[in-house]
Amino acid sequence: MAAPRLLSSRQTFFAKFVFPPLWSGAFGAATVFLWRADAPPEGPPAAMRWLFLGIWIGGSALVWWSCVRLKRVRIDETFLYVSNYATEVRIPLAALVRVRENRWMNPRPVTLEFRTPTPFGRRIVFVPKARLLGWGSPHPVVAELRDSSARAGGGDGSAAG
Repeated sequence: MAAPRLLSSRQTFFAKFVFPPLWSGAFGAATVFLWRADAPPEGPPAAMRWLFLGIWIGGSALVWWSCVRLKRVRIDETFLYVSNYATEVRIPLAALVRVRENRWMNPRPVTLEFRTPTPFGRRIVFVPKARLLGWGSPHPVVAELRDSSARAGGGDGSAAG
């Protein structure tokens, strides 16, 4: 049996563990700086302070929600190997019932839905490896996972992303 092949981006670790605190910390520091600056007319207007505070809170929530949930995914002929970098679980391809790609985000996350709950829940999200010139078409890993699941007796592969 061949060694499992990596499907997720090598930048997953950075996106999951480095980027969220970096973004929240940097934007938070800028927001605190605005709030500590002198009051108008010398300092920034109050509306700008509140805008930065709102962007910091909303942006941090979005960054944490979209990045921290990412998983590292590998595949072989029979199984998916899903990791949160602390634990790796082996999930039969037959348990995969749906594969979706979010075309509205960049990079485009792929959501895998399983027949039964896994230690990471019924759905996991990962970002596939980057590709050149693939703006309008689905990522090839989506079709590969659908085909692999259908061959293993999982989902029918008809779920569009």
